[in-house]
Amino acid sequence: MTFIQTLSKILPKNLLITGKEDCAPFECDGLSAYRQKPLVVVLPETIKQIKQILKVCRGFKVPVVTRGAGTGLAGGALPLENSLVLGLSKLNQILEIDPLRQIARVQPGVRNLAISEAVAQYGLYYAPDPSSQIACSIGGNVAENSGGVHCLKYGLTVHNVQAITVLNALGETVTFDYRDEGIDLLALLNGSEGLLGIIIEITLKLRPQVAKAQVIMAGFDQVEMAAKAVSEVLRQGIIPAGMEMMDHFAIKAAEDFAKAGYPTSAQALILCEIDGDERQVKQGIEQVLTIFKAAQASVLKVSQNEAERLNLWKGRKSAFPAVGRLSPDYYCMDGTIPRHQLAFVLAEIARLSKKYHLAVANVFHAGDGNLHPLILYDANQGELEKAEAFGAEILSLSLKVGGTITGEHGVGIEKLGGMCEQFSEAELATFHAIKAVFDKSELLNPGKAIPTLHRCAELGQMHVHHNQLPFPHIERF
Repeated sequence: MTFIQTLSKILPKNLLITGKEDCAPFECDGLSAYRQKPLVVVLPETIKQIKQILKVCRGFKVPVVTRGAGTGLAGGALPLENSLVLGLSKLNQILEIDPLRQIARVQPGVRNLAISEAVAQYGLYYAPDPSSQIACSIGGNVAENSGGVHCLKYGLTVHNVQAITVLNALGETVTFDYRDEGIDLLALLNGSEGLLGIIIEITLKLRPQVAKAQVIMAGFDQVEMAAKAVSEVLRQGIIPAGMEMMDHFAIKAAEDFAKAGYPTSAQALILCEIDGDERQVKQGIEQVLTIFKAAQASVLKVSQNEAERLNLWKGRKSAFPAVGRLSPDYYCMDGTIPRHQLAFVLAEIARLSKKYHLAVANVFHAGDGNLHPLILYDANQGELEKAEAFGAEILSLSLKVGGTITGEHGVGIEKLGGMCEQFSEAELATFHAIKAVFDKSELLNPGKAIPTLHRCAELGQMHVHHNQLPFPHIERF
């Protein structure tokens, strides 16, 4: 029997998708510039079915690309031509809510926002809130270690996960728990991008809903003033629930789209949220307002009720679709830099924008230095390569100022070149060795996140002399 015939013996017909047209919706994730139709797509409903699928894939040596909601922005769920896409959307049950322990056990296909909705009756919520939280799945959040506008105070996904259960490449069930002794393998699984196991269950930390939250909206006439204000807030020991920044282009696009009341004449805008009890919020708001006034904010507004607070955040969370209205295509970057380098890096991005003749809107988590430049381009005019070159320079710039090539989007296929630039040969070899411990056969999401040294040479990030790579004695995985 063929591979697909064997799958059809173990899966109901409605869970098995074949043919180019039917597989088309699964040919890419949010990085839609890269597309590849898989050999087959499966949508299992049970763990038993996933184990059977893995057994068949091992037998036929067919790679497995795990897919959540498909909202990722780094090509982590891009299929290979000969691969099976394992969609986990049907594993969407909240298995347990324990209000006393403040945890929830969920399957990977549960939407991020659905968790907070389900536990709201207990006065609880799940803190990490990516802009795509209405659609993105918690399994994908774990795979990419997603953040959100409130990650400054409450952490990324890794800080809010207490246990992860996976199926390894052999179909064995393994659970990693925060209470485990020894090496912190739970943290390793967060952000592992489907390379180490297939996530089938997650235990999440829940938090009590805050008594009060208010947002300060501050407009500035210069980006440098806004950047200094961000640094000063944190220097004084104030940890906002969230502190976001947008440049003029992003402000105008978001306001046109969301009508949030943003000052469209401002060159930079900061949204700073303070939460806690009545006294903490009052004191925090006063402190931040004093800092913003000293930094010469030209516009200041404090939300007076929950509707105003949500409306101010609506503009920020709508920034991506807002910018999407202004160009046939845009490329969303994800680098992280030291906060004190914000003004310099934004100036350099503006310089690169002129160099490449491509507009860019900057929207980012200013509190932790996680940049999201949105590069506008038109693929129909042959501008994709130019946009990618622009993006690569932004990542290189992030490294040069002491940052990293990603913050929350993951590496996928998008940042393989950046990995070659950020990490040494020995470090890349270690990454591959870790991968081999979990998946020696390279069955799970091969070719993603960790480049081979040959790949680094092909990408131009490693110099080859006399047709030989440096350190030829190191095994090339």
